[in-house]
Amino acid sequence: MTSREVFPKGRNLCSALLLGTIIGGLAAPAHAQTAPARTPPATPAAAPAAAQPAQTAPAAPAAAPQPTRTIVSLTVQGNQRLEPETVLSYTTLRIGENYDQERLDQALRDLYATELFADVVIAGADTGNLIIQVRENPVINRIVLEGNHRIKDDKITPEIRLAPRQIFTRSRARADVARIIELYRRQGRYAASVEPQIVQLDQNRVDVVFAINEGPRSRVRRINIIGNEHFGDGRLIQEMATREHVWYNIFSSRDTYDPDRLAYDQQKLRQFYLTQGYADFRVVSAVAELTPDRRDFIITYVVEEGQRYKYGDVNVESDIRDFSADRLRARLPMHAGQWYNAQQIEDTITSLNELAGLFGYAFADVRPTYNRDREHLTMGVTFHVAESPRAYVERIDINGNTTTRDKVIRREFRLAEGDPFNNVRVRRSRDRIQSLGFFQENLEIQQNQGSAPDRVVLGVEVEERATGQLQLSAGYSSLESFLVNVSVEQRNFMGRGQEVRAAVNYSRYSKSVEAGFTEPYLFDRNIAVGFDIFRRDYNSFNFSGSNTRTTTYQQTTTGGQIRMGVPLTDQIQLALRYGLNYDHVTLNKSLYYSDPDGTGPLPAQCDPLLAGRYLCDTIGNRLTSSAGYSLVWDTLNNRLRPSAGERIVFSQDFAGLGGDVHYLRSRLSGAKYWDVFHHFIFSISIEGGYIHSFDSGTATSDPVRLTDRFFLGSPQIRGFDIRGVGPRIQRTPYLFDTDANGNISNVRLTTDRKSITDDAIGGRAYYLGRAELEIPLGASVRELGIRPSIFMDVGALWGVRRPELLDIPPGDPRLSSPVLDVNGNQQCTTGGTAPVISPIPAGGCPAGTSLYQTQILSPFREVFLGNSPSPRLSIGFGVNWNSPFGPFRIDIARALLHQRGDDTKVFTFNVGTAF
Repeated sequence: MTSREVFPKGRNLCSALLLGTIIGGLAAPAHAQTAPARTPPATPAAAPAAAQPAQTAPAAPAAAPQPTRTIVSLTVQGNQRLEPETVLSYTTLRIGENYDQERLDQALRDLYATELFADVVIAGADTGNLIIQVRENPVINRIVLEGNHRIKDDKITPEIRLAPRQIFTRSRARADVARIIELYRRQGRYAASVEPQIVQLDQNRVDVVFAINEGPRSRVRRINIIGNEHFGDGRLIQEMATREHVWYNIFSSRDTYDPDRLAYDQQKLRQFYLTQGYADFRVVSAVAELTPDRRDFIITYVVEEGQRYKYGDVNVESDIRDFSADRLRARLPMHAGQWYNAQQIEDTITSLNELAGLFGYAFADVRPTYNRDREHLTMGVTFHVAESPRAYVERIDINGNTTTRDKVIRREFRLAEGDPFNNVRVRRSRDRIQSLGFFQENLEIQQNQGSAPDRVVLGVEVEERATGQLQLSAGYSSLESFLVNVSVEQRNFMGRGQEVRAAVNYSRYSKSVEAGFTEPYLFDRNIAVGFDIFRRDYNSFNFSGSNTRTTTYQQTTTGGQIRMGVPLTDQIQLALRYGLNYDHVTLNKSLYYSDPDGTGPLPAQCDPLLAGRYLCDTIGNRLTSSAGYSLVWDTLNNRLRPSAGERIVFSQDFAGLGGDVHYLRSRLSGAKYWDVFHHFIFSISIEGGYIHSFDSGTATSDPVRLTDRFFLGSPQIRGFDIRGVGPRIQRTPYLFDTDANGNISNVRLTTDRKSITDDAIGGRAYYLGRAELEIPLGASVRELGIRPSIFMDVGALWGVRRPELLDIPPGDPRLSSPVLDVNGNQQCTTGGTAPVISPIPAGGCPAGTSLYQTQILSPFREVFLGNSPSPRLSIGFGVNWNSPFGPFRIDIARALLHQRGDDTKVFTFNVGTAF
């Protein structure tokens, strides 16, 4: 880019003057050739004759006809890209034809209309040898945008009609400038300006540069409302989409001026007043004025509220025999004497139409008629249900599915072609299709008139979205530290609706490999079957202090499960399953075995003094063969992200069809969702469970093994740590003083939590409740998958037998263990570190010596806590984010009710996996 030619301010004027001069110069010779000779001045003698009053004035002479000539030759000069024949084809001039000045002018207009030429001159008009001199418009080499920061090139470029290798014209450039400015105005930048510039290149080419000055965003500085008497400005502004600009509102765009939003706000004002009974309300005017500095807008509404009306007589007239007017009148939400509400009228029309659809009248016509009494300020309403034929489904049209097969969608319809129309079944069909998770949100089933008045065509336009997921994620969890997840899932395998998945998970405390397959419609019957195979390694842990975790037992589970689901009704499903698991449970030998290296004469075994009897009873190999079922009631409108409906699940699993364990595990859960306050999603969920063992156990040993019990804590009940609620054993060290002779005194238990070991041992019964309100955000934030919420959790875990507890005070001989020689014999020592007599003589250690032993642990007392059904309660707020790295959840909660021994935690977050 070596030179730049900006449209000069006087260029257009100069071009116009030059063109006028040329055209005038061409016209003058022709006029001179054809003009009649000038009449000589009248002689004095002729004057009296002209003055005779009786003589009629002579008629004005007719305009002289323009002279015509014949075109002898036509020549084109100045053309570079266009052939002469092409240039001549745009005119009507032809050799041998006559021409005059009007025809020449028309030829000029025709050539300029092509927008191929910057300048055109026709010479030789006085000789018939016409020469058309043209200067072609340049060809665009490239389009350049400069100065745009708020709106990127990919948003502006589609608005530009000029393009490389096209002919450049100033009219097109001006049109593109207007479109770019309009684009900025739609974003509230009314001070934006665009200056088109051209850079001349060789071969009559140019670069077109749009120099953009974006300017500041034009905000709404103030909103004035004139004429409102019953509602203040602040109350009315709350109903609008536009807000006044305040310095702290930096994340909202509602304070930017938008003319479309101005019209929308007028409708919002009218809707608000109509819901308050002001049936005569109108917006007299709405004016948006730029401030003197041309940076912001001041919006002024002039309104006329009118009088407030109450309902008069409210009636229903029905021409449909299935609709009893008296019964419908009793169901109306409004009554005489209440304040008139136009929204209530609309809702009533909708509910009557839906009720008609339930009886098969797809196109019921419900129209309200109003009887306004201005004297008594009442509004009588009569709902007239016009007669219409009962409709039947003529056909079902499905469009937009490119991957998903038609039958996958059709089998979710609760109506078939030829069935009587039923609005409830249509809504249920919509919810079932939406719950597949294969298509866009807010899917709707259209109801169109069929080939006859009693025929309806159901149409669904789907927009498929990605149903496969390849996730490679790493993250950090406050529950499991660093974790890695690799998973492949396809929820619509080959468009058949089948689910195939495989996953590998690794973290500090758990590792797993699993795969599964589900066929939702076996042999095109509404019977779901599937299987899972897995290998899971889990390291349980306890807390030594506030943050230190120590691995207790390791559980390795290998197994699989087969599943089958059968619908009993449209809302009730029965799920059956059978599982076979093999568990291998071990303890950390270096911490809990008396001879971890196995170098002694006896095999290494779990030491209850080190591990606790409850952990020693856990180790071993067990085979679990279980069969179970679940009974599900489901009316959710979306299984992935519900906003309405309910779900209740009762399930039982019986372990004892062979294997080593025998129990019955029962669970009951329920959840209900409401869409309240304009897309605020409020939900309540409760659940509970109990395990009944068919084994006896002992007085201090629970018959349900540790690995089969329920555990409760984060994330089920927030505000508590993982496994932070329920029965647990705390091992608290003793503190004591010793004198010079080794005598012990001042024995006490430590109060330092960093020294206390906390082991959660689970329970056999639990309950859990949750109330949560999901807060909606703007569309742009919602697209990111961010969903904040506030919540309250309550729950408890209990029911395990009190285990055998240990109390080892200072000086207890169990704190020490004899040191054996290589042959397994005890030894005597004089107090030094090395034995002096081995083995011990038959009479025991001689005088002056003692048994050679070493201290294996410090004195402690075990306390059993948390085995109580008393509720634990927490409140807080959290944020869900479906990030590119996997689901992200952050919660901040405070425990308001807790029991002694519970582990509370205010802040938790998880990234990369769902818990």
